[in-house]
Amino acid sequence: MSQGQVQPESPHRVLPPRVSTFWWLEKGSYFAFILRELSCVFVAWFVVYLLLLVRAVTQGDASYQEFLAWSATAPILLLNIVSFLFLIFHAVTFFAAAPQAMVVKVGPNTVPGSLVLAGHYAGLAAVSAVVCWLLLGV
Repeated sequence: MSQGQVQPESPHRVLPPRVSTFWWLEKGSYFAFILRELSCVFVAWFVVYLLLLVRAVTQGDASYQEFLAWSATAPILLLNIVSFLFLIFHAVTFFAAAPQAMVVKVGPNTVPGSLVLAGHYAGLAAVSAVVCWLLLGV
């Protein structure tokens, strides 16, 4: 074939190999990734639960008592426990990703990732302490 001529395309398409539906079970890091994505559903549940609580409180004592009784049922209690565990996992993995997502420079030096992570946990502890102080007077 001389230069400048275009070779006709092959009538056969080459497809990439099929990926298993369960590709995420092959490695622990893939599984953790999928669990983190799934944890967003439970974070959303906590938002809905909090909104339901606010609605019950604003509608008066009877509505609030009804909400508390509903919250004490086994399915909701189990859902909240599982959601809490996923929420902890979501927060820990969020903080663990922070050093890779944030490169902090002080002058010409880069702050080590462990210090960025420690700063995030220190901030979490400080905000938690302020919230406890405001809510509980502790």
